[in-house]
Amino acid sequence: METVRNSPVTPDTDVVRAAIDTSPRRRWLRPLIWTLVVLLGLTGVGAGYALLARPGDTTAYRTEPVQRGALTVNVTATGQVQPLNQVDVGSELSGRLASVDVDYNDTVTAGQVLARLDTDELEATVREQRAALDAARASVSEAQATQVEARLKYARNRDLAKRELASREDVDTAEAAFKRAEAGVVSARADVSRAEATLRTAETRLDKAVIRAPISGIVLARNVEPGQTVVASLQTPVLFTLAENLEHMELHVDVDEADVGRLKAGETATFTVDAYPDRTFPAHVTQVRYAPRTVEGVVTYETLLEVDNAELLLRPGMTATAEITVATVDDALLVPNTALRYQPVQAPEESARGGGVLGMLFPHRPSRERRTAADKAAPGTGRVWVLGKDGPQAVEVETGLTDGRLTALHGDSLTAGTRVIVGQETPS
Repeated sequence: METVRNSPVTPDTDVVRAAIDTSPRRRWLRPLIWTLVVLLGLTGVGAGYALLARPGDTTAYRTEPVQRGALTVNVTATGQVQPLNQVDVGSELSGRLASVDVDYNDTVTAGQVLARLDTDELEATVREQRAALDAARASVSEAQATQVEARLKYARNRDLAKRELASREDVDTAEAAFKRAEAGVVSARADVSRAEATLRTAETRLDKAVIRAPISGIVLARNVEPGQTVVASLQTPVLFTLAENLEHMELHVDVDEADVGRLKAGETATFTVDAYPDRTFPAHVTQVRYAPRTVEGVVTYETLLEVDNAELLLRPGMTATAEITVATVDDALLVPNTALRYQPVQAPEESARGGGVLGMLFPHRPSRERRTAADKAAPGTGRVWVLGKDGPQAVEVETGLTDGRLTALHGDSLTAGTRVIVGQETPS
């Protein structure tokens, strides 16, 4: 028979350790362990960076040569091609259009009939006013006859009164009748003048029912059809748009306020339109207007350029991009603008913050003196960099005109063919 004895239970060692590790008193060890892991990782990254950026690596510089040649400074502006003289033709009268005699692109001469309104009512008005004029003229004749009669009667009564055959009262009555007859003649003549004016008004309205071309040119737009009713109320409706001469046109461009000070009448220009992308059209500035235009805070000034359109290739409303020549240099040293903007960038091994891992991970930015070197240059001066034995070397230059890509230089600080630094590539 086996005897079973009770023995004390010994807890498992792993379980005890887990209980100890998860106890609240040991939880502060976890952040410390993670911090040590992160520091070890940063140390490894820094060591790799130091190996990649070893002293054997060099900085590659991009250079371009200083050129000698001509420089043209242009001002770029956009706008639309417009006729020299464009007229909107409307109607002062309301009525139904009896006919429309022209169409788009028709060539018309001054005085040519473009359209006609229905004139039945207007013609009746003219006939009525002519009859009123005839009646007024007849009234003048009647008043003149009355005047003659009153004058004779007044004369007789004066003679009778001298012979004491008529009373003084009869004489006064005859005199008053004579004066009334004279006034009647004047009034009748005034009625004739009024009737003549009314007739002229009716005839003018009848004449305006026939819409004629005010200028010779071409029909750009026809906004009406026969039978349409025209209503002329507060604003005259536009029926046709005429352009006087499309062989000579204008280009209206908006010039930025920063460039308008360099423009003046007579300067040459060229422009292109989307319809003919491979062709350049000549023009010249005729007017730079003083009135500003402000759109969304941008101030521009309208500039007019005269355009020769003898081939009739350009059409009103075409969008054009103009290049206006404001200055030209025939022979000058030309340096790329990128060379004037270039500033050397310190290599990582030279810019470490006191060495070590953090220094290699976080290199210095260029010093404040180096970053502001271009800002300290006086107006009309600049600085370019050339490659010397010890690396980039600064050369002070005197700058002149620029076209946005190249800048003309004055003086003899550089010569044609000298290569200037326009950029660099540091070891990565």
